[in-house]
Amino acid sequence: MLTTNPFAALAVVIPPAFLQAYVALMIALVVAGTLFDIVHKGNAEYFFNDWRKGKTKGTRKIGGGKIASLVLKSAVVDVLMSGEFCNSRRRIAHLLTMYGFAMYLIATVIMVFWYASPAAPTPRFLPMLWTVGALMACVGGYWFWFFIRVDVAAEGTSRFRVVRADLFVLSLLANATTALIWAYAQFAGYRVLANIFLGIYVTATTVLFGSIPWSKFAHMFFKPAAALQKRLEQASGQWRNLPAAADKPATFGRDRAQPRHY
Repeated sequence: MLTTNPFAALAVVIPPAFLQAYVALMIALVVAGTLFDIVHKGNAEYFFNDWRKGKTKGTRKIGGGKIASLVLKSAVVDVLMSGEFCNSRRRIAHLLTMYGFAMYLIATVIMVFWYASPAAPTPRFLPMLWTVGALMACVGGYWFWFFIRVDVAAEGTSRFRVVRADLFVLSLLANATTALIWAYAQFAGYRVLANIFLGIYVTATTVLFGSIPWSKFAHMFFKPAAALQKRLEQASGQWRNLPAAADKPATFGRDRAQPRHY
């Protein structure tokens, strides 16, 4: 299974051109859904207006070299290392899911567009990359879903409570999980089981990439821009979203006032 391209085996029944058209459609849905999300929610307009207003409030000018340094730092720390997460468990879960999904997605596109035909031998590392990526996404996603979510860990909410904000992570988990089960069933020769999970896999994939206007999928594009904007504002002295310093320092321990009960 680790060295077998599941899409090449599927191409015996379904023409590779059909598989490629479906993947191209999913890519188009991502682009269209993200653009719709930007226009509908006004994210780009908000960032642009906020940046334009903040320029007049900055106390320091930023040169081109400093901007390049901040862009690089934001890309490495905020994006590649998920520096926004202070909780180490949450950061590890996020990194597992992010890098696993990226590996799995890239391997899928390459295998479908270049190696979907049985006549084109697939390099052994691609199915391994696909499988390991899907497993990483599952480990990170399920770890987050069952143990790290704030409403579960801190508020005692049921692990099975679902709201619309969970659409992205649940569709991603359904996609990666059913992909692995489908690939294994196909490799092991369980045709009926493979066909069932293929249908679920396609459904989960369509929901994942077709529900962008209603899910948090587009956040992966907005967060890097927001992180960079924050660093630029801090560097220019225009970071305004922090509370003003208190006149009197906070007191702790026995110096704190006792709560009043009425």
